[in-house]
Amino acid sequence: MTERAVKSLVMGRKNWLFSQSFAGAQTSDIILSLIETDKRHGLDPEKYLNYLLQKLPNEESLNSEALEAYLPWQKEIQKMCK
Repeated sequence: MTERAVKSLVMGRKNWLFSQSFAGAQTSDIILSLIETDKRHGLDPEKYLNYLLQKLPNEESLNSEALEAYLPWQKEIQKMCK
């Protein structure tokens, strides 16, 4: 089961070897983790990422309480991003 979960990540690893910087590689890792997490919660990855990119810049502060509202298992997120 675990092998299947990471198969998409392993398939692209040769491409990620050529990240231009360490920060770029970390960013790729974060985005891929978000995509896999929202898939596991039944969300459409494209809708979820678009939702985050539209809403997060409008937040006054990005503390843990504010960010918790955007986690894939929250009811509002489930409703908006299926």
